[in-house]
Amino acid sequence: MQALVLERQNELSLRDIDIVEELGPHDVRIDVKTVGVCGSDVHYYTHGRIGPFVVDAPMVLGHEAAGVIAEVGSAVTHLAVGDRVCMEPGIPNPRGRATQLGLYNLDPDVRFWATPPIHGVLRPSVVHPAQFTFKVPDNVSLGEAALVEPLAVGMHAATKAKVKPGDVAVVLGAGTIGIVTALSALAAGCSRVFITDVAQPKLDLAATLGAITPVNIATENLADVINAATAGWGADIVLEASGNAKAAASVFDVLCPGGCVVYIGMPGGPIAYDVVAAQIKEARVEHVFRYAHVYPRCLALMGSGQLNVKPLITETYAFADSIAAFDYAKAPKPTSVKVQIEL
Repeated sequence: MQALVLERQNELSLRDIDIVEELGPHDVRIDVKTVGVCGSDVHYYTHGRIGPFVVDAPMVLGHEAAGVIAEVGSAVTHLAVGDRVCMEPGIPNPRGRATQLGLYNLDPDVRFWATPPIHGVLRPSVVHPAQFTFKVPDNVSLGEAALVEPLAVGMHAATKAKVKPGDVAVVLGAGTIGIVTALSALAAGCSRVFITDVAQPKLDLAATLGAITPVNIATENLADVINAATAGWGADIVLEASGNAKAAASVFDVLCPGGCVVYIGMPGGPIAYDVVAAQIKEARVEHVFRYAHVYPRCLALMGSGQLNVKPLITETYAFADSIAAFDYAKAPKPTSVKVQIEL
């Protein structure tokens, strides 16, 4: 089948590739319709690796996907041909200890799309376990459904934060993950979310999506803004979604006593961590790696209309223009949030 193949660092091809996937009794075959371009896909393109994951053989990119079921395995009863679906891209070892403990996102044997050496889904069709394939509500488009994958990261972060009704949250970074984290915090019960960035167009977009207050840290002091809004108490939750080392080192500055910090973004290296600043506030610190058990919640919130990700889709490319989509995603306009490719 034709696929978008990362041949090696800085070299993409749209070409035929042999991928043999047999349909097992608990699997479904899906005609892929929409795939989002994730920052990790772009990083593999430009750097050839992320941490210990190195592209040392041609690999199909793409893991944020939605499509239509073309075939179901003999034991699948909850899905049918023609169903519109989105898919969790990670397949854990069902017998692994992490999976048995419910921590399947932490399974060291997980096979995750577009993470070497596993092929991604920028191709016409894929076979996937029905257990990790989810029916999309009728009022949710396939483009929105492909955004469930990044949304799941934000939802997992909000779950780890243990949001209480009325909490005030700060999200550092207004990229795709930052914005969906802000939406997730609101859906979880936050009364107000502040979101920071230096790209004003992204902040302007975020401000249209609910009780989200943008803070451009190039011109505003975040601590002053939060102190003014909370009578000097601070934010209940700080969610670090930028991956910026300076931002990640500043998470305790605006946190209230007894508050919670959640690290989401991945800095390029170790960061400064102020233990005393965390201690004097008895901060609870959490970390997220991908997500677990949240796809149904995301889809339920989207289907009910309580969570709207459609405005985040800012560019759409045809499959034939996939290379152009990635070249754009390497250096997007300041207004760009999510690039998607339609098959």
